[in-house]
Amino acid sequence: MAGDPYTELGVKRDSSDADIQKAFRKLAKELHPDQNKNNKVAEERFKRITAAYDFLKDADKRKRFDRGEIDADGREIYRGFGGGGGAGGGQGGFNGGAGGGRFEGMDLDDIMEMFGGGAGRRGGAGGGFGGGFGGQQSAPQRGSDLKIKLEIDLLDTIVGNTRRVMFSDGRTVDVNIPKGSKDGQTLRLKGQGAPSPSGRGPHGDALVELHLRAHPIFRIDGNDLHMDLFVSLPDALLGGKVQAPTPDGPVTVNLAKNSNSGAVLRLKGRGAFDPKDATRGDLFAHVVLAMPDKGIDGVPEPLRAEIATLMERWRANAAYTPSMPSRTRK
Repeated sequence: MAGDPYTELGVKRDSSDADIQKAFRKLAKELHPDQNKNNKVAEERFKRITAAYDFLKDADKRKRFDRGEIDADGREIYRGFGGGGGAGGGQGGFNGGAGGGRFEGMDLDDIMEMFGGGAGRRGGAGGGFGGGFGGQQSAPQRGSDLKIKLEIDLLDTIVGNTRRVMFSDGRTVDVNIPKGSKDGQTLRLKGQGAPSPSGRGPHGDALVELHLRAHPIFRIDGNDLHMDLFVSLPDALLGGKVQAPTPDGPVTVNLAKNSNSGAVLRLKGRGAFDPKDATRGDLFAHVVLAMPDKGIDGVPEPLRAEIATLMERWRANAAYTPSMPSRTRK
């Protein structure tokens, strides 16, 4: 990153985090590559303001920069040898003289070139200070990772999907949600993170954390699904065909005669997707007896009177004590 990050964003050093973010978003909207096709100047400026924002939103880096400990690329600022008048130094540090020789604002690469050139981190062995720094050049700094949360639906985990997300810098990225994705799973998008602070290193990655929305009908249990299947009293007593919802759409199932609440119907291959063997689990429908909204009062006449009479006779002559269902609801 060239220059001062505050200058790049056009903000003061004492600006709040909110003001810095506001300034960045305004510039990012103006300079985004999607708005400036084939404009290399705008593209380069966009890279610089993004690097400046990523630098300043890191609280530790911002404090160290403000104290003059690191430069805008995050490199240590060299402040001299001894500082307090060591051998041959006097008050100013390495080179002697009041206030001299502290090399304020210079990094180690610049200093090494002043003493022999070609050595230190930039050059090969043998130059400056006897090549004591081994001639190793530091690798360009990698951009930081960006994290974002993405809500997905149950059907996304069964058939897969593509969702578009927007990052804080205004970029949009299409995220492929694979079959069998789980709640809390993190997808890594390589190279989609923040750019290198220096502009020379690789971009970071984007980390997309998936969060599965609760479904109004289905409950997940591993690779199986469970649901409540509400049936009427006539269907439960007499049996017959009833409709059951599934992730793939409604299907017709056979309800056995004299079915009770707690009975379970198994629909094979209608459950969640198992990425290990590319198969689907099962869907378990738990039978729940459901009365009309108004009970017997919701039944039209003359059937209402007939049912009432029948129920009275049933209660008087065939009383029974209800028991808990043999299988509990998951």
